[in-house]
Amino acid sequence: MNESSTDDRLRDALQALASGVPQKEQASADPRADYRAASSGWRRRERRRRLILAALVGLVLVLADIVGLWALNRTDPDSHVIFSDPQPSVVAPQLQPTPEPLVRAGQP
Repeated sequence: MNESSTDDRLRDALQALASGVPQKEQASADPRADYRAASSGWRRRERRRRLILAALVGLVLVLADIVGLWALNRTDPDSHVIFSDPQPSVVAPQLQPTPEPLVRAGQP
């Protein structure tokens, strides 16, 4: 079996790849027009990707809100106690002596 070198295999792979690229019949006179056409395609695909991503993020947020509200509304308000401290009893206010006025020491 004849082993081909890495260079030969790489050259064959690149030739096979190049043969799949369509050839233009007529060379473009304005390469800027070709770049503008390719660039507009890139920008269109990028806008589409961003729009789809924004829609998916919005959908996930809406679904999370719906699931959270659904879970909160299914609970029995008497079954879960958040604060277990007893209710404070009502105590009559006690008379407290009036505090003495503050005296500034060392100041006129």
